[in-house]
Amino acid sequence: MTIDHSESVFLALQKRNLELATLVEIAKALTSTLSLEEVLKLILERVSLLLQSQSWSLLLVEEGSGDLIFEIAVSPASEHLQGMRLPHGQGIAGWVAEHGQPLLIPDVRRDSRFAPQVDAAVAFSTQSIICMPIKIRDKVLGVIELVNSQTDERFNEADLPILEMVADFVAIAIENARHVERISQLIITDDLTGLFNSRHFHALIEYEIERARRYETSLSLVFFDLDHFKTVNDTFGHLAGSRVLSETGRLIRETTRKVNLAARYGGDEFVILLPAADKAAGLVMAGNLHQTIRNHVFLTDEGHAVRLTASFGVATFPADATCKQDLISRADQTMYRVKESTRDGVLGA
Repeated sequence: MTIDHSESVFLALQKRNLELATLVEIAKALTSTLSLEEVLKLILERVSLLLQSQSWSLLLVEEGSGDLIFEIAVSPASEHLQGMRLPHGQGIAGWVAEHGQPLLIPDVRRDSRFAPQVDAAVAFSTQSIICMPIKIRDKVLGVIELVNSQTDERFNEADLPILEMVADFVAIAIENARHVERISQLIITDDLTGLFNSRHFHALIEYEIERARRYETSLSLVFFDLDHFKTVNDTFGHLAGSRVLSETGRLIRETTRKVNLAARYGGDEFVILLPAADKAAGLVMAGNLHQTIRNHVFLTDEGHAVRLTASFGVATFPADATCKQDLISRADQTMYRVKESTRDGVLGA
């Protein structure tokens, strides 16, 4: 009897030491230079070994919809799970995300919250599950899901505290990554328009010219500014002018393709890079944006309607220029040819 008790104590201490060692490894991972994905994989791999699960997944809550997206999945069916969407509140993971409470279910067939659609879609059989919300200040960021214990013993209540601590570590990793992403965006983004700022634009154009040179493709640059913009500031005030610039940024984002790179160059001047686009493509895009701005009604805070036009210049690498400065200069000069003649137009170099 004494021997059995000693063995039990030894096994308990052994498990506790393993848990502590795992938590130390996780803490080290959070302060490493690994990417967020690598950190999360390392964390969850350690947990999977600790709790001996057949598969595990990290699902993140999508902003707006509240749906859960399989961000990382290590499972016999992982290639099918990756990127799969679980509608808001659906399944055990959905319930955990919605209520912010963990669930331990020894037999999912006896639980009405279980959604068999995922198993059916990926040809997998879920039997038992332990699911923990990932929270920061009561906001649920996602869910950790461990499925099917590999040992004879099923998941039990003793597994919840360690998984809760791990979920806290994961929440910290996600929150830190999002803070870094926000800071990075602030560094390269113009506050008023939401476009890239001029400093980042110069880095982008150098990269794109080098890429165009390497692959022997064209790169077009559209340079434009708003006609008589000073009149808006003089008539309605600088707040109205700022609102017009902000609205122009929105129009640019809605009119141009995602592969195009738009920036506020300064004042009411804007530039748009079109990778792998020749002069004809640049003129078409500039023409579309020209008409969009021409037909748009800008409103001041007081509700006054403002109509504006814009002057566009388009230059292309390598047809019109062989370096960054020459390409910017040619597009700028072409735009000023429009402003000095008719305004409200599009011209190619």
